Amino acid sequence: MGKTKDKKTVMGKDSNGVFHPGKGKPSGINKEEGLGIMPTEPEKMDQYLELTEKYTDGEDSLAENVPVRHKNRNTSKGEDTFKAKENTAESNKSDNQTFTEESTTTVPEQLPGVLTKERFTELANYRTDVTVTLYMPTHRAGVEVNEHFDPIAFKNNLNTVEQTLKEKGHGQEYIEKLLKPGYDLIRDDEFWQSLTEGLAIFIADGFFKYIKMPVVPDQKMVIEPSFYVTPLIPIMTSSEYFYPLVISKKKIKLFKADAWGMQHVPVELPESIEEVKRISGLDATTFRTGESGRRAAGVSQPGQTHGAGGGNVDGKDNIAYYFEYVDDILWDKVFKNESNAPLVLAGVEYEIPIYKSCCDYHNVWEQSLTGSREYQDTQTLYKDAKELMEPFFSQKTTKALTLYGNKSATELTSSIIADVIPAAYYGRVSHLCVCKGEHVWGSFDEMSGELQLHDQQLDDSEDLIDNTVVKTLATGGEVFLLEKEQMPADSCIAAILRY
Repeated sequence: MGKTKDKKTVMGKDSNGVFHPGKGKPSGINKEEGLGIMPTEPEKMDQYLELTEKYTDGEDSLAENVPVRHKNRNTSKGEDTFKAKENTAESNKSDNQTFTEESTTTVPEQLPGVLTKERFTELANYRTDVTVTLYMPTHRAGVEVNEHFDPIAFKNNLNTVEQTLKEKGHGQEYIEKLLKPGYDLIRDDEFWQSLTEGLAIFIADGFFKYIKMPVVPDQKMVIEPSFYVTPLIPIMTSSEYFYPLVISKKKIKLFKADAWGMQHVPVELPESIEEVKRISGLDATTFRTGESGRRAAGVSQPGQTHGAGGGNVDGKDNIAYYFEYVDDILWDKVFKNESNAPLVLAGVEYEIPIYKSCCDYHNVWEQSLTGSREYQDTQTLYKDAKELMEPFFSQKTTKALTLYGNKSATELTSSIIADVIPAAYYGRVSHLCVCKGEHVWGSFDEMSGELQLHDQQLDDSEDLIDNTVVKTLATGGEVFLLEKEQMPADSCIAAILRY
């Protein structure tokens, strides 16, 4: 019987006492198994010998139970798979980064509170798969601002939008991306403390713009492929404006106002009768008489006296002289270049007829703002003046309603939805009256002329009233947004036709 070799005798030692494998034995173990080369430390030799015995038969052959790769097998497959996983992870990371970047770079942008026709058209023509339009009343000051009424209301609106979009089948990731700028805006305290009477919000993918409206809108939320713009009609640029003039014996101030606000006109004026006397070089006994100050050729130049007399500086003659002097400056600096903008006088009751007698401008509004207005704040003064001038601003509406009535017996008016909507698309509408807050859902094919009306908003519905407003303005027509009781017919829409 042959003598069995001890496993350890296979290994020879060198002069330093380090073991070495016998001839033909593998000098290392499969590195892919994570075992590395043969250890040189004696204490690890037992582990090495066990592995050698497991994977070899004799001194030169691998054991039959050792799996061997086919010669055609891709030896870099594991590495490629790892790289592919890396690339996938990198791709996902890139997607997440894109989502984050898009969400954070869609910064809310403020649009002017009074829209030009070009800006209105830009909003009206914006189309994508989903747009969200919000209108809400807001507050300038008061307990509503202190108690955060407006940001709370806005958050509730966003929650409603989120729920509606979910019901329409949109994914949570898309909804979060769409509404993130809005939720971020809730935390902007400075924004909520500087509001006006209303807020309009326009949201789409990568798009978030808002308008601080100078008028109070009805609460409204609309989701469709284009923004809902009809409530913006009252804040579109128009040509109507007027001049409020605050008069008093010590200070006269001129303002310019339109349908949305008022600002001071910087004209340098004397601040009292005494200053006029000083500028004119008059003595204390020289004042003008109470004669008419209507401008005539060669008369009424600033500082020129029209008579003489003595007396109390608060007397009507002296006040008239002061008003005449001021009016001459206003004529020269402002009113000689004006066509027909009304001048509204504001002051104590007895001073108003004195100024009217001195005024050279032809269009002094018949009604005046009475009472002491010298120290009234600008916002309150404007509110009172705007209320007084309501007939002035409603002139166009009154004229359009009168015209509709005059033509109502002809074929040039209609309040039938199926007639008005196509007429607007084809440029036939010259005046359009629309009832506030009303919608007509459906679709209109401009090429075929096919009109479809829906009983309620469907996924493919469009607001046809809103579209009709946009088309009317685009073709040079006028649009009037009216309360139901103001409508010229018992319909949500009525039009005067060009032909």
